[in-house]
Amino acid sequence: MSQTITSAQFSKFEQGNVTCVYNQTLITNFNAEMLSPSYWQQSNAVTGSAQGRGTTWFVEYNDNSNTPHDWVLRHYYRGGLIGKIIKDSYWFSGVEKTRAACEFALLRHMNTLQLPTPEPIAYRVMQHGFHYQADLLSSRIEHAQDLVAILSEKALTDDIWHNIGATIKRFHQHGIYHHDLNSHNILLNDKKQVFLIDFDRGELRTNPVETNWKQANMARLQRSFLKELNKLEQFNFTEQNWQALKDGYQDADVERQN
Repeated sequence: MSQTITSAQFSKFEQGNVTCVYNQTLITNFNAEMLSPSYWQQSNAVTGSAQGRGTTWFVEYNDNSNTPHDWVLRHYYRGGLIGKIIKDSYWFSGVEKTRAACEFALLRHMNTLQLPTPEPIAYRVMQHGFHYQADLLSSRIEHAQDLVAILSEKALTDDIWHNIGATIKRFHQHGIYHHDLNSHNILLNDKKQVFLIDFDRGELRTNPVETNWKQANMARLQRSFLKELNKLEQFNFTEQNWQALKDGYQDADVERQN
């Protein structure tokens, strides 16, 4: 077992085929099993779960001063047709290139920019020969719901739609590409603040010439709204809502120029 400090805030933990990086300012008694649901289940610290490609676990951690922290534990699963054959195994070409390490690094970068995203807590990579499995622990956005849950219950005002568009533009202005920008990955808390989550396969794109990805991001988001509109019995989304979102996106660019 080895443990080396990678920065003043983050530490690296290695044991056998397992490599972890964790936020040592939040976790003083780190254990690699913290990246496993069974650890939290045995500690009676699971506060909830959500079903997606796999199960996302909501857990509570009490630090040395007994301050509670709400975190999200997610295992990396494959999607699409290949996910039906190979559930959660990925080709290994170095820890830093794993999906967990890349998402963790992007979260760290976005936090330094003070963008509204989860805080990175820890990740784990388990290498098995030429393949690996991985898990990510991040902070939970308090008192928040995703847009699908909210729009299934009520409509949102133009001001909120405008703010959603402006928030997305902030990420784009910093070159943050969200691989799966959809209505499930946009959260709204009880203070009407907007957050983006799930940056698996996200990237930092700073080439000033290549900007088509921004329009593709927005088109993907619009398709996700229309998909939910066609699927759900009640879903409060209209063309006016989309226009308000686009106005917020465009106005954020004007405000930056001014």
